[in-house]
Amino acid sequence: TNQWFLPAVRGDIPPGCAAHGFVCDGTRILVFGGMVEYGRYSNDLYELQASRWLWKKVKPQAPSTGSPPCPRLGHSFSLYGNKCYLFGGLANESEDSNNNVPRYLNDFYELELQHGSGVVGWSIPVTKGVLPSPRESHTAIVYCRKDLGSPKMYVFGGMCGCRLNDLWELDIETMTWSRPETKGTVPLPRSLHTANVIGNKMYVFGGWVPQSAGGEISAHDGEWKCTGSFSYLNLDTTEWIGLISDCQEDKSNLLPGPRAGHCAVAVGTRLYIWSGRDGYRKAWNNQVCCKDLWYLDTEKPPAPSQVQLIRATTNSFQVKWDEVPTVEGYLLQLHADLPVPSVAGTAGTGVPETSVLSSQGGSSLHQSPQSLASVPYPEMKVDHLNQTNNVIPNNNANWVPDTNENTIHPQNGAEISVQVSLSSNSLLKVEGKEKVAAPENKITQETMKNHADATGFKDSNTPSLLPVCASNRQWYDVGIFKNNSAVVSQFYLLPEETLTVSNKMEGADAPDYRLLKKQDLFPGTVYRFRVAAINGCGVGPFSKVSEFKTCIPGFPGAPSTVKITKSVDCIHLSWEPPASPSGNILEYSAYLAIRSTQLQENPSQLVFMRIYCGLKTSCIVTAAQLSNAHVDYTSRPAIVFRISAKNERGYGPATQVRWLQ
Repeated sequence: TNQWFLPAVRGDIPPGCAAHGFVCDGTRILVFGGMVEYGRYSNDLYELQASRWLWKKVKPQAPSTGSPPCPRLGHSFSLYGNKCYLFGGLANESEDSNNNVPRYLNDFYELELQHGSGVVGWSIPVTKGVLPSPRESHTAIVYCRKDLGSPKMYVFGGMCGCRLNDLWELDIETMTWSRPETKGTVPLPRSLHTANVIGNKMYVFGGWVPQSAGGEISAHDGEWKCTGSFSYLNLDTTEWIGLISDCQEDKSNLLPGPRAGHCAVAVGTRLYIWSGRDGYRKAWNNQVCCKDLWYLDTEKPPAPSQVQLIRATTNSFQVKWDEVPTVEGYLLQLHADLPVPSVAGTAGTGVPETSVLSSQGGSSLHQSPQSLASVPYPEMKVDHLNQTNNVIPNNNANWVPDTNENTIHPQNGAEISVQVSLSSNSLLKVEGKEKVAAPENKITQETMKNHADATGFKDSNTPSLLPVCASNRQWYDVGIFKNNSAVVSQFYLLPEETLTVSNKMEGADAPDYRLLKKQDLFPGTVYRFRVAAINGCGVGPFSKVSEFKTCIPGFPGAPSTVKITKSVDCIHLSWEPPASPSGNILEYSAYLAIRSTQLQENPSQLVFMRIYCGLKTSCIVTAAQLSNAHVDYTSRPAIVFRISAKNERGYGPATQVRWLQ
């Protein structure tokens, strides 16, 4: 929503403090130390349960040897597993808070956490190697390579009378300190900067740096300034890469301004920067504070889930896919079989007791044993994909100011002119003017419809295989959508000379949709869909392909509003008649996916057995029938039902539901 709110917290609310330690462990937050007022520092530990907005002051056990951490500010407080690691900071040597005598620290503590809430106590680990020099206002992050599995803590920069740019590594398993050799240009000495890990990179932004470019002057003698410089350290190769230099000018305000004491947080592959202060103005005799929020997309987004069908008509689809976090929009594409030349004589009249249907590309509904009357929208089946994300290939950082403005216009079936420039290294730029007001994409409670052939299920027990997707078929853009749903009634046709653009090769720009012709969908035609997410780094990989068929005129629509109620020894299945019966409904058939040797040989082919045929819009599924049911594990374990209606022309498309187990 991009809206700030002030939660109504309760409990042991901590006093306001600055330069404290802060970690987030699931839905709880731990805050340690900080400056309560000038010269008076804290060593209190507070826990906030964010799910209840409840504060609690916790009292860890003291170390078995040594004293607990003294009051301090500017320390680092890092979380890994069930332990927090406290390093360094600044203490007041004087007992009189008005007489502030700074003492820089390099002590190291481990705090063990209890699961969910509370802490066990402090300990002082025995470390090997040479400890980093005392410092405050440094950063510390923990990184663990996937292939090696040995977690490392990295401490960078800070202040100890002069600012630092040294890098230290702690092997948490062996508790050994070392100074890794780095390649590339080391960032200038700095303090009050931020460091965040995304993937295998530590991103360092801002802070206080020397006024001169050399960076060799002491803080006692030299001038210092805030910076907007931005670098990352590849933690696998220990190579520094500069993204924004200290001297880089930004007259267009496309980059975050110089600042120190700001906060930064990684959400997925996106880095958010908030607030901070840009130095001290003698003329104003005060700090200059920032009040802006920026984000940076560091990688292309992962592939979304498969496109899921909500509703189909003779010339349109309503489709949906799972949201991908922190993206600007979605590119939806389709390609089609040739239109069915004639629908005469295609109606079937018989429905066999058992049928084999493809479960690939179909759509489904998660449904609980209770009625769906109070559920606003069905939960979709999710196919979790393991995608390798692409890293920004050059040193251009793609910062975006975070505002409330929508940057992409959802098309939702209406004609909207949108021009989009996409590249792997530039911001998402959208220029558009609506020609027709887009209707609100209303979500209904109707169940999802899996459109099989309009003739209903096959007349034999042989598998109904999906047509093989030929590699030379052309993908066409349906459009770019802000939200994760769309009404599809048309797609864009590309000129022959630009056909390759639609395949969205690396670095290719999206076409200007205002200049392209549109093609309406045909009845009785199979269309294949894929979708890709878009962020500031460009278009990510496409989802797996889904396949749906538009309805053939004259056949009934699919039953809707399926409800499943459980009793002691059976379940009760009910539904509503099709919204478009196209004549009189002669009967309904309900099917149950069952265990089968055919299913074992080809897991993508569900085998269905008819469990009901009649005029009623409800049926009983017995315990004996359920004992033969196949449990589908494509997302969450579920039993699959299909229900279809028949009129004078034959059986129409089936509604498929998943009853969660």
